[in-house]
Amino acid sequence: MKKFFTTLKNIWSIEELRNRIIFTLSILMLFRFGCYVVLPGVMPAVLEANSSSGGGGILDLLNAFTGGAFNRAGVFALGIMPYISASIIVQLLGFAVPYFQKLQKTEGESGRKKLTQITRWLTVAITLVQAAGYLTYINSFGAIDPSVDPFVFWVCNIIILTAGVILAMWLGERITDRGIGNGISLLIMIGIIAILPMSFAAEIDLRLSGGTGGLVAFVLVLAALVAVTLVTIMIIQAVRRIPLQYAKRMVGRGQSAAPVVGVRDYLPVKVNAAGVMPIIFAQALMFLPATIAPLFSGTSDNPSWWTTALSDFTSGPYNVIYFFLVVLFTYIYTALIVNPQQHSEYLKRQNAFIPGVKPGKSTADFIDTVTTRVTLPGSIFLGLISIMPAFAAAFGVNTGFAMFFGGTSLLIMVGVVLDTLQQIESHLLMRRYDGLVKTGRVKGRKSGMTVGAPM
Repeated sequence: MKKFFTTLKNIWSIEELRNRIIFTLSILMLFRFGCYVVLPGVMPAVLEANSSSGGGGILDLLNAFTGGAFNRAGVFALGIMPYISASIIVQLLGFAVPYFQKLQKTEGESGRKKLTQITRWLTVAITLVQAAGYLTYINSFGAIDPSVDPFVFWVCNIIILTAGVILAMWLGERITDRGIGNGISLLIMIGIIAILPMSFAAEIDLRLSGGTGGLVAFVLVLAALVAVTLVTIMIIQAVRRIPLQYAKRMVGRGQSAAPVVGVRDYLPVKVNAAGVMPIIFAQALMFLPATIAPLFSGTSDNPSWWTTALSDFTSGPYNVIYFFLVVLFTYIYTALIVNPQQHSEYLKRQNAFIPGVKPGKSTADFIDTVTTRVTLPGSIFLGLISIMPAFAAAFGVNTGFAMFFGGTSLLIMVGVVLDTLQQIESHLLMRRYDGLVKTGRVKGRKSGMTVGAPM
């Protein structure tokens, strides 16, 4: 406990780190405040009474991602998911359209700026469609104040919802630039954490008063949750070490510097190089059927079988599609962020080589092969964890709490927390303080170039 308080004191004593943490917390508080600001003309009590059924549908999961703003008809009811959807489309276009390939690979910083601008405009277009679908969803429950002019209601609230998504996107970018951690991921995580206490209390009530196992069953559920969390951390942190050898390396400074021949090191290749982004991307696509269905049917009274199946995270079709989307996006995102040619050139400049592998193209091919092989078990694991809530619900866990039992919620929380801790760890080590932990491994403590650092 003394070490814990000493670490907190060290964190607070670093002015830059302290300012970044305060700035991040301030932005997150502003975001949470916007989740409680209700759209004009909406009767939130009617909407929440009809929509918070707790049936485990995809809309309940979307409500979890927005921290309850979806069921409250808040300004941030759509959260940051339209921006994620736009990012998916732009990155997929990079595989199929030569213009986007050129922006991604050859135009450097100017290309990234153009892609960012395209993503933002596409976010606006997607938000306009999703805002119309969301207002149709509200209308299906009769939650619109009849005294409000329908035309004014629709026009004003589509504008407000679009502005809310743009503001959330801007807040996330500000956290990334001036705060600590990845801003977009933090906004999603804070929404998930916001409903955790209520879900936890519902699970306690189910076990203690529902005749479903009592305290023993509740302890077993928590033990299983801890076990899944530990395994998730282990896989996210796991690396495959490629041995390196330096032909000549200078050790020391000034006149005391001396060449050392044959120094050994390693190149860590992450098993989960893509981080949490494949989960976020796959989940964004799974939101689309439930979002666009009201635009075509105009009502939620008689949904088609495929809409019902893809709106229930415990259904077979939902989990099969979700699993393969996670595996697919893991490979796609790993291919985007891992550049074997770049790593090969870096090793060549450092006068380093992989034993038994020729420098240049052979080294790049070797790194690419190793990355592809270790990505397979990593992607399968992410897919299995993503569908774990369905198994938890099948064993009687409350559907609200089952979302945290593996699945998207757990992976995002674990990934974002580890990424944020890594940045805090780096600030501490740069100023010669002890890190967050002396045992175990936070990736910020590891030396060497990591292939596929998480975003």
